[in-house]
Amino acid sequence: MPLKDFRIVFMGTPEFAVAILKALYEAGVHIAAVITAPDKPAGRGQKLQESDVKRFAQSISIPVLQPEKLKNPEFIKQLESYQADLFVVVAFRMLPEVVWSMPRHGTINLHASLLPQYRGAAPINWAIINGEKKSGVTTFFIEKDIDTGKIIYTDEVAITESDNAGTLHDKLMMVGTTTIVKTVSGIASGNYPKIDQQSDGKALKSAPKIFKEDCKINWNQDVITIHNFIRGLSPYPTAWTVFENTQTLETLSAKIFEADKEIMEHNLQEGSIVSDEKRYLKVAVKEGFLIIKTIQLEGKKRLGIEEFLRGFKDLSAYRIRYD
Repeated sequence: MPLKDFRIVFMGTPEFAVAILKALYEAGVHIAAVITAPDKPAGRGQKLQESDVKRFAQSISIPVLQPEKLKNPEFIKQLESYQADLFVVVAFRMLPEVVWSMPRHGTINLHASLLPQYRGAAPINWAIINGEKKSGVTTFFIEKDIDTGKIIYTDEVAITESDNAGTLHDKLMMVGTTTIVKTVSGIASGNYPKIDQQSDGKALKSAPKIFKEDCKINWNQDVITIHNFIRGLSPYPTAWTVFENTQTLETLSAKIFEADKEIMEHNLQEGSIVSDEKRYLKVAVKEGFLIIKTIQLEGKKRLGIEEFLRGFKDLSAYRIRYD
């Protein structure tokens, strides 16, 4: 079937999904409607914020639905009225079976990992946290168990030492545009693979959702592990730590966005701060030093380390707090 006659409904919310939706639109796929998250209050004024996907869909005059509940009978009835051949899901909520089983060709998802590795909500973060050298995207059919359906296509990308979650996000977003168009084109023409997910004997690594408490740095770990942890959480949700004044016991919470690692032997206690209070700030850890490059104290703006040190007095009185 020609792409212009192949009707899809697209479901997604963030920036990652916008690039995929745009690629499908530019490829000439018939996008009957877009489903995205309801507008939510954000910022100090709690002004209603539209999703990235909603703004783009409206700019190209595609109908937008924003259901609070995906099992709502009125929503289901409206969804059925589009008579879609396929649903395409990218960075959206879990779907009930009454939704994903609706189209005659099923529902596909674009996942930001090489399935079956890194099933879950945060595959980009966990791939870097775990020190992986490659990642990728996978298109697959949605079934009852999350991220387990038959694989259609995968495409790999390399993870370099300089990558963080933000740069890997952008790499996967770009390769994903090609993967999704290839997938939808294959399904429309009836020529595509359906491959069972297999681990090839390797232990499967998961990618659960990351909460604030999960982002606290464990300074007892080695320098490579800590460096990967910071990269994997930058720029969001961001690794953090606590500085404590040893004299006043005042504590300061700080996010660390960027760091380098220095692998070397030393006899300092893990967590010790080493700084000339002008140009550099290092934390002694196992097998080396973590060199902090970009930092943000709670309630303050994000700063490069030299600017931070110019405004931070009595650094020698502080230590890293572990608990």
